[in-house]
Amino acid sequence: MFVSDGYVCASQPTATLKVTDARDVGNLCMLVTFNTGETRLLDATELTEFEAFAPLGNQETFSSFSIDHGVLQWLDGEIDIAPEGLYLRSFKYPAELIA
Repeated sequence: MFVSDGYVCASQPTATLKVTDARDVGNLCMLVTFNTGETRLLDATELTEFEAFAPLGNQETFSSFSIDHGVLQWLDGEIDIAPEGLYLRSFKYPAELIA
């Protein structure tokens, strides 16, 4: 048990997951680096099936991302994805393939 911002929590505190870097590699795919040091591959194709993420189906929009306070976002924050969700939707990527 621990206290955070005045709230009592039953679990143990965990480190906050954040995006530290990202690189568009084409075809709605991106290499995303987290504050854990791990780089993972995101294939955003399935995300575009959801109405909120549909604009990412345009490669130009997809390529125009930014990182704000550890969160990957597009269209000046109109579209974003939590680092935890991004991590779960991405795949392990061998470090030796990162150039």
